Amino acid sequence: MSTNPARPSPLPASAIPDGCPSWDGEQARRWTDALPPRWVPVPGKTDTVMAVVVLGMGAALLPVAVLEDVPYLVAALFGLQPVLLVARPEAVRFAAPAAVLIAAAPAPSWPLVLACAALAGLCARAAEMRLAARKRQREAALGAAGGVTAPVPYAERPVPRGRGLAWFGSVVTVAGAAASATSGLWDDVVDREGIGTCGLYLAGLGLTVLLSAVLGRRRAVALRREPVPVLRVLVRENADVDTEVFAADDVGALRPLFIVPTQELDDEDDDEGDEDEEADEEADEEELRALLDRLDDDAPGPLREAVLYGTPYDGAEIVLLAADEDPDGPPFVAYSTGPVRPVSEGAARRALRKERRPVVAHPVPKAGAVRRWRAGWPDWLSATAVVLWAGQWAWSETGVWRWILGAVLALCGAWLLTYWVGWRITADSSGLWFNGVRRTQHIAWDHIRIVRCKGNELKIDSRRATFAEWSAFTLRWRWLERKLGIVHPYERAAAEITAMWKDPEVRPTGGIDARERDRRLWPVTLALLLAWTATLYFIP
Repeated sequence: MSTNPARPSPLPASAIPDGCPSWDGEQARRWTDALPPRWVPVPGKTDTVMAVVVLGMGAALLPVAVLEDVPYLVAALFGLQPVLLVARPEAVRFAAPAAVLIAAAPAPSWPLVLACAALAGLCARAAEMRLAARKRQREAALGAAGGVTAPVPYAERPVPRGRGLAWFGSVVTVAGAAASATSGLWDDVVDREGIGTCGLYLAGLGLTVLLSAVLGRRRAVALRREPVPVLRVLVRENADVDTEVFAADDVGALRPLFIVPTQELDDEDDDEGDEDEEADEEADEEELRALLDRLDDDAPGPLREAVLYGTPYDGAEIVLLAADEDPDGPPFVAYSTGPVRPVSEGAARRALRKERRPVVAHPVPKAGAVRRWRAGWPDWLSATAVVLWAGQWAWSETGVWRWILGAVLALCGAWLLTYWVGWRITADSSGLWFNGVRRTQHIAWDHIRIVRCKGNELKIDSRRATFAEWSAFTLRWRWLERKLGIVHPYERAAAEITAMWKDPEVRPTGGIDARERDRRLWPVTLALLLAWTATLYFIP
């Protein structure tokens, strides 16, 4: 979390409901103390839910692969238990006993029954603890509000919550049911069992999404029926463009209480003139450009004052009246497009440590005639791994399949390997030059929008729409880099280019000739294609 003590953007006094209390640190601590134990899964990010969905698919296929004559429905329910626990704990109290009863139907497989009972019992216990924690969170939030209520702004507007989820869930449910119903058309028994199980599992996921749509919409509609509790808080957008909510006195943004995806309420005033519309379009473009820069920098937005409408708890729906990032801009209303996701103490500490982690100091480049960066040992190591894998595959295949699949690999692999081992960035007094297979690209120093090394990617982009974003990928082992004290070449290149971009004094003073500017990589691609063709022809 940020340690910047800058003053949050203020909310006009006229926008704050009468008597609205501040959700201070002491009251907020009571809310966070109501969270369930650490072993109970409370997803903080969408990535967590997606990982559980993938693991659930594996859990559904495991009984089919290990045991014989496992009903598809039993296997699908077995895999859906952890998904429901993470996404919809309300449904676990019904799905858990149903899974055990169906598994214990006539001619049961007792190992499967015991496994279902153990998993269902564990998930049911964790779900009940999450639901009990929700009740405690509601009580803590109501106590902080002190009985002060206010109607939700623009409550008469149509509620869009749940529409997209309903369509998506319906499509997934129908697709899964169709796949399971047609599984008997497969000749191979393994394929038949796998398709049947995956189809029912997919249908279960679709029903879970539909349930989320129904519950989310019902809670959003209920929020607008009558006055609801209000609290003064601080908010900001995180690097994922979700809204982080902090206590009103947490001006350092040290401890987010919860994260919720939100969307700004559209203005229905259509009587504006052409000049106002053009001004709004320009403002929207500037706002979008600033948002893209923030996403590229992986940095949160500024802290702002806000009024929270509703009772926040795990899975709740809320509405925010927040100050604009522009001090001269009017406050705006944002409604939740997803459930409230509390942030655990462990997650908050990890995020704070990550933000406070010291940055490796890179040497400032000295001004010279021309500066170049090219593919280094990580790129060559990655390319070697790909070539070894492709060579092993080519060695194991024979006949016409070697040539058919080999041609596909040749077209994709040669293009990829060309960039992997042949990329080069040249900096001169006019900007950056990038070589390519078919053409070269150029960015003037003043047109650079972002230079970033994040994870396995080195990325450079321009503010000009005519420039195609440039990026390079490679394998990385951060723990090994830290152990050996090695600075990755991508990190060094990004630091040096950023220094030249920000400080004209360290930029190169010379220029490159036309021959070097137009040096393309297509000869390397052609050589790789010929080498791959020869490999396919000469290996036995």
